[in-house]
Amino acid sequence: MSWEEFPPFTSSNVQSARYDHEQSILEVAFLNGSVYQYFDVPAQVANAFKAAESKGSFLASNIKGFFRYSRV
Repeated sequence: MSWEEFPPFTSSNVQSARYDHEQSILEVAFLNGSVYQYFDVPAQVANAFKAAESKGSFLASNIKGFFRYSRV
């Protein structure tokens, strides 16, 4: 895998995120210690998540419930 680490950001729920362009996987680490991978996420969605002012709101509105996921 070839991960692109997202720049540091401040969030009340999300600790960090990264994206694998080759496999279209968005990996999100939460402040509670859990890590999830979301599958088949298009690059434009990952880029919009990266640019979103509120990571938690974007995740809830555009990723959760739209893409398959697995807890890591």
